[in-house]
Amino acid sequence: MDFDLTPEEQAFEREVERFLAENRSPEVMDPNPEQLSQTVDTPPKRAFMRKLAERGWLGMSWPGEYGGGELSGIYDFILTEALSRHGAPQPGKGVGIVGKTIIRHGSDKLKSEFLPRIARGEIEFAIGYSEPQAGSDAAAMALRATRDPKGGGWRLNGRKIWTTSAHFADWYWLGARTDPDSKHGGITLFLLRLDVPGLTILPTYTIGDERTNEVFFDDVFVSDDYVVGQVNRGWGYICEALDLERFAMMPIGPLEEKARALFDYLREERRDGQPLRREPRVRSAAAQIATQLRVAQLLQRRVIGEALKDRVPSIESSMYKLYMNELGQRVANWALDLMGAEGQLKPGAEGAPVGGRFERSYRYTVVDTIGGGTSEIQKNIIANRGLGLPRSY
Repeated sequence: MDFDLTPEEQAFEREVERFLAENRSPEVMDPNPEQLSQTVDTPPKRAFMRKLAERGWLGMSWPGEYGGGELSGIYDFILTEALSRHGAPQPGKGVGIVGKTIIRHGSDKLKSEFLPRIARGEIEFAIGYSEPQAGSDAAAMALRATRDPKGGGWRLNGRKIWTTSAHFADWYWLGARTDPDSKHGGITLFLLRLDVPGLTILPTYTIGDERTNEVFFDDVFVSDDYVVGQVNRGWGYICEALDLERFAMMPIGPLEEKARALFDYLREERRDGQPLRREPRVRSAAAQIATQLRVAQLLQRRVIGEALKDRVPSIESSMYKLYMNELGQRVANWALDLMGAEGQLKPGAEGAPVGGRFERSYRYTVVDTIGGGTSEIQKNIIANRGLGLPRSY
């Protein structure tokens, strides 16, 4: 496979970089971004997304009949990576998860209602799969969806956990159990407004200092019009969307920027009057980071290669996410080890190396191993789907 960008793709990459330079703003961009860090919404960030939309950059790879540009998916990749390097908001969930699933499986009503709004950057989504008893085993979700006695829709009762973005998103993309007698064959996918009666959203704060949410459903009504695809076929759609999410939510840009910041620190720092870069242990760690980062880049390109063939990159995305998560933790561990006791100073503390970036990263990389499916789930997918090994019970 040829991993080099074409002249046209390189030109687009330069155009995106110029746009980001012209629109640089601390109100929009996080100078020290993490992989999953997209949990704050502000009017400037919404305005930034609309600017992306005005340039036709949201849904570039969608079919033209749905407002897309019919470009190669490599353009979505170039945009996402550039945004992630600058800590800018990314279009991942709406364009890459909700939008692509609706294009594949949604009704004409859902397509006409949601796809234009996604392409215009007008709408934010929260994703609801996890529940207290259904984290890694998402198919064990028990949020009940029963037919409304008056007809025309469903009543939802139960709760979800770890729903990032629920406190500011416009719509909730969630799975619910519509057949209690079938585990994988009894789940239906719904779209639900987040301001409907009976919905309660409470904050949960992570070890990475960011907010996620617990969401309670008390006889919440959702119309039949907002069922995604077929009733009781939701598990297949969710698995497909998770494969897309693992790629969309894990750009490599933030890790590249962290590695660059660490290398700059090691290049300039002195210990006991001697340049730190001359220490054999420091040089060995830097070489391992650079080498393993290249491995992650190539694993990412395998995911892209499958997506460009219009295939869902199931095994490839699990391999990439697992390796990226573990590498992110290794980089944070190496950084704190090499910095010594000062590396434990929090962001903003006086004398914190690299502004305390790696203390936060050390905590936040734990969050990375959970979102979009835990590392243990990724190993199971690789073993079952990739290697053909039997499931363990």
